[in-house]
Amino acid sequence: MNSVIRATCGVDAEGRVTFGLPLPEPGSAHLLLKARPRKGVPDPAARRLPLEPSGDGRARAVLEPLPPLEEGRWDAFLVREPDAEPQQLAAGTLDLRVLVDGARLDRPSPVAVRIPYRALDGFLAVRAWLRPAHAETDRIAVADRTTTVTARLHGTELGEGAVVRLRGRGSGAERTVRPSTDGDGRGFGFTVGHAELVGGDGTDVRYWDVDVVPAADAAPVRVGRVLDDVADRKQSFVYPAVRTGGRLVRPYYTVDNDLSFEVTDPG
Repeated sequence: MNSVIRATCGVDAEGRVTFGLPLPEPGSAHLLLKARPRKGVPDPAARRLPLEPSGDGRARAVLEPLPPLEEGRWDAFLVREPDAEPQQLAAGTLDLRVLVDGARLDRPSPVAVRIPYRALDGFLAVRAWLRPAHAETDRIAVADRTTTVTARLHGTELGEGAVVRLRGRGSGAERTVRPSTDGDGRGFGFTVGHAELVGGDGTDVRYWDVDVVPAADAAPVRVGRVLDDVADRKQSFVYPAVRTGGRLVRPYYTVDNDLSFEVTDPG
């Protein structure tokens, strides 16, 4: 039975991800990144990275910025020989300092993001996003009757007829809000009235997903927060629920770090 191998991981300013393993002589071993299976995708993608001696009694593998990883969660494995069974790697030290202020740089299209992280079971994984465009949230301010959000577009710009759209998940319900925009065509803000989400017109929706439509005929862009070092923010960035019309409304981040609103009944 193989002992646990603990891998370190670091990201540099160019987006290069370097993995370090305690293997003095890697030989033909390689590091395998394997996408977790998704519904409707029977054959998950995989990326094989050669391991080379790093000169300090360890071996390293490098994930270059291009080509980007497909969107999803990728688990890291060590394959000691070409036909050997992959051994899942435990997460050691993660140096993600360069990712902390990642939202300060405007990103071109497509917007590709990779965040190494320690999964709940202690193993090493990489969370990847790959989208034509992305709207990165900044400040979310919850008040008694409204929630105000500031954000910035990456991969596209705001034009004539731009709107923020809230879509009822699993229903055809929609609400639209006109954003305020910065002079550079990328920064914007919007305010959501809680009363618009609680079903006063007979609509009963629990989850509202937030998009920005940058121009009248443009494709919608999901609003969320992925341009830093936090791979999972659903449980760590928790906003208050506000009572409105006998119900509770709160903004929250989904498992994909996308921004949504939840409407529930008081407990």
